[in-house]
This record gives sequence, structure tokens and C-alpha cells, in this order.
Amino acid sequence: MSGVRVIYVDDEEHIRLSAAQTFDLAGIEARCEADPRAVLAGLDAGYAGVIVSDIRMPGMDGEALLRAVMAIDPALPVILLTGFGEVDLAVRCIRDGAYDFLEKPCEPARLVACVERALALRALTLENRALRGRVLGADPVCEALTGRSAPMAALRRTVAAVARTDADVLVTGETGAGKERVARALHAASARAGGPFVHINCAALPAALIESELFGHEAGAFPGAVRARYGKLEHARGGTLCLDEIDSLSLPLQAKLLDVLHNRVVTRLGSNEAIPLDIRVLALSKSDLGAMVGAGAFRADLLYRLNVVTLAVPDLSERREDIPGLFALLVAEAAARYGVEPPDVPPALSGALAAADWPGNVRELRNAAERHVLGLESAIDPARPVTLAERMAAHEKALIAAAIAASGGHLKGAYEALGLSRKTLYDKMQKHGLSREDFVEE
Repeated sequence: MSGVRVIYVDDEEHIRLSAAQTFDLAGIEARCEADPRAVLAGLDAGYAGVIVSDIRMPGMDGEALLRAVMAIDPALPVILLTGFGEVDLAVRCIRDGAYDFLEKPCEPARLVACVERALALRALTLENRALRGRVLGADPVCEALTGRSAPMAALRRTVAAVARTDADVLVTGETGAGKERVARALHAASARAGGPFVHINCAALPAALIESELFGHEAGAFPGAVRARYGKLEHARGGTLCLDEIDSLSLPLQAKLLDVLHNRVVTRLGSNEAIPLDIRVLALSKSDLGAMVGAGAFRADLLYRLNVVTLAVPDLSERREDIPGLFALLVAEAAARYGVEPPDVPPALSGALAAADWPGNVRELRNAAERHVLGLESAIDPARPVTLAERMAAHEKALIAAAIAASGGHLKGAYEALGLSRKTLYDKMQKHGLSREDFVEE
């Protein structure tokens, strides 16, 4: 069924011919069948199109076809065509899983509009499934850094390139943006993946313990040090040391860390023996370290040593088109942890999620996904105002992105599926910051 986006089923030949002409004029590749059983023969859950079927047919009718399709994939859109006076039947079919129903005879424009909406939903459903599949995926960069937006595509390319080196990296971004996730992706995609990933939150430890945690100590180095202890730097040998919230380190500790990074040796507290270190250092900061240098709160030489490469993690506000897919992935992860089936994410909820503000970034979105899985409350805080214009803009952007993705980055297929002119699609892509290159499969 490759390329076929609509399967139209009706036992009357003249209706099939009319439907074929309607879809052809709309630029939608369709296949018309008289027998529903011919549809089911090659149908699977990966089909990227929709099914339109009459209800009243000899042999296998539309209701039976609907039940068979729902058994293959409950999320595959089925649009049913009903005669006058069959509204009760149509309502029953909607309850059984049909996407929509249209009364015969149906105006071509209305049929095409309904099919295009269903195709956009189908594209989003399949994309969400692909994102869920990445929970068990093999590519550590794509698994950790999901999203089709330009900022995330650029970040993935940079992370994949930097991971192959042993350069120290500074990862910056707002709270909850996913800095640690980037660090873990760098480690997992590197030659050090078989070694330890040692994470230490510099802001979470009392100042008196940070030095011992990092450098280790010998027995008797200070009161209470009854036995020798490895520091985090030693534990990270052969692997990666991740220093989270490095902006919270005191100036004296910054000087000692600089010496370690420069010489790649560590000396435990209370010892004179220098221990060689084979480590890679990833530093995470939510603060502007350049500004801190200007204020005298951070050493310039340490910053120069750390930012051999600097990776900036974008806020969710910079990549709103990623929010629906990311939320679906987080829902899948949460459901796996709780051992339950992941609940559906209705299109209306996806649009509201994309339009909402997320000051806590991915961390806040993850909490919302947890609540959605547990059925505790709405994922959207009703106290957070979201205007209709914002919701409409986010929904339009998501539909356009889904259409471009479904066409593999080919804009002709996208603007035809959306019923737009080429110029209108280009204008809307520019308005929403969308680029064709971000959707081309590599």
C-alpha cells in the first residue's frame, strides 16, 4: 500500500469512479475497492493512510469492516458514509471507534477536508509511536534528544559529532531543559560508553564535603576520616565525569578543578601522591558563566578550559512543535515504569500542550505526563492563561509539520494534502520557523 493515502470502499462502481476523481483532483493518492475483504488482505498497523467506506454493502458491510480494522489498529482512522436516516447507526459506529461519518451524497470538498484532517491525525499518531519506540531504541543520541524542530536537529548533529571526540564540554540551558540528558547522550555515544558515567550535583553537597567528594581523601586527612576514600574524579577513570551546576563551585575549588583538568592528575586530601586521570569532563550550568566571570564569581581560565565545546540546550518555548511528540514519549516512559498501558493523548490535548507555557521545561512536561498516566488531573494548569490565537497557531504549526513529515520533506505533497498553494505553505512555514530540511529523512 506504499503511497496510497486513502482506501475508498463502495460496492457501486459509479460512486467509486466519482470518488477516485475527487481524490485525484485534490492530489491525494487513493485506491478504490468494491469488496472490503480486499482492503483487509494487505492492511497492517503501519499503514499511513485512512479508510473511507460505505456502511450498507452486501456481504461484509461497513460495520464489519470497522471492527476488523479496529482489531488491526484501533488508531487507524475509518470514515463511514451513511444514508439518510442512519444517524443512530453512525453514532454506534463512532462509539465503536470510527473517526467520523458523512451523510451521502457527500460534497467533494467536505469529503476531502475530512480525509485531510484524518491524514494529519494519522501522521501524528505514527510519529508518536516512533517516538515511543525510541524508549527501547539503539541510537543513544536520537533516543535522548527527540524532536523534529530545527534547534533539536542541530543539537543532535552537534552532539553526535562531539561525542566522537574526547573534548571537555560545557552544556548550558535553563532549569529542566535537559542538560543532564545531553550529557548522558554524549557519554553513551562516545568511545567511553563502556566506562562509568559519574554525575555529581555541585549545588547539592555541603561546601565542606565537595572537596572530599571530588578529590577523595586518605585516612586521618581530617576529623572523621577513619579510612581512605576514592573521590568522584577517580571513580570516573576510563569514563565521564558530569559536574552539574558547576556555577555553584567556590573560587578555591574552581582553582583546584582547573589544575586537575590541566594536568589530568588528582591528589587525594592528606596525600602527596598524584594519581593519573583518564576522564572526560562535562560541565552543566544554568547560569551565564561569561557574566559570572565579569562579576568575579567564576574563573576565566576555568571557563576557557571547560568550553572547548559549548552546547546550548533550547527551552521548550523555542521548539513548541516538539511538545506533542515529546509528551507522548514521556507518557510511554511513565507507563512503562508503572507497568500500565500508555493512555491516548487526544489531538486537542496535544494542541493545548504545544500552546501552553512550560517554565520548568522538560522536567515540568514530564511531571504532566506522569499525572496523565496516573489519571490524577489535567496535564494543563487551568490557571495558566492560553489564548485562542496561541492555541490556533500551535495547532496550525503542528498540522503543517505533520504534513511535511508525512510527505518525507516533499513540499508538493504537503501543500496538496493541506489544500494550500505553494506560496501560502512557504509563508506559513516562514511564520512558524519551519524548514523543509528538518523533515528530510537521512
